[in-house]
Amino acid sequence: MKRARIIIADDHQLLIDGLTAVLQTEPAWEVLEAVNNGRQLLDRLANTKPDLVLLDLNMPRLDGIQALTAISKNYPEVKVLVISNYNQPQLQADVRKLGAAGYLLKNISAALLKEAITRVLAGGTCFEEQATPPAADEWFPDDFMKKYQLTRREIEIVKLIGKELSTKEIADQLFLSELTVATHRKNILRKLEVKNIAGVVNFIRMHHLE
Repeated sequence: MKRARIIIADDHQLLIDGLTAVLQTEPAWEVLEAVNNGRQLLDRLANTKPDLVLLDLNMPRLDGIQALTAISKNYPEVKVLVISNYNQPQLQADVRKLGAAGYLLKNISAALLKEAITRVLAGGTCFEEQATPPAADEWFPDDFMKKYQLTRREIEIVKLIGKELSTKEIADQLFLSELTVATHRKNILRKLEVKNIAGVVNFIRMHHLE
């Protein structure tokens, strides 16, 4: 019987060790190796064709989204099961569109992990059914959208600024770099014609946009 070949891609050795221990309890599965960043993963895929990649999203050099995009384009036969800390319906929808076969949170039990892997290897998918997040234009009135010309991403960030989240916290929640969030914040200040983040918070409260 052919064993399913699996690569683990994650930058935390403790999680790699835990996943490896779980996978090794199944005789039908073989852990080929573990890699610590997206670039290393793509280098391995050029020479090794696993059946499945267990993919973290937050990795150095090349993040999971970039790696998934490359895998879907260049190695469509390789199944990808995302395992992430980010419990966000939109992120789950994004990786599904990019070709992932499943999305799990890192606090999943060993039993459910093995069940998900079995399903994906058999050609199925494994995504949690989650409520659809509100559309950006449902967060603010139409006249507000037209007047200030904020993008969907800027609206998401305005909402989080209103909750007094820091740049790092916003970056973590939206799976963006801190530099990207900082750039969006500058654009928001310009569009709302306020001088600082306190001005954005006051603007939100004055217009009852909490």
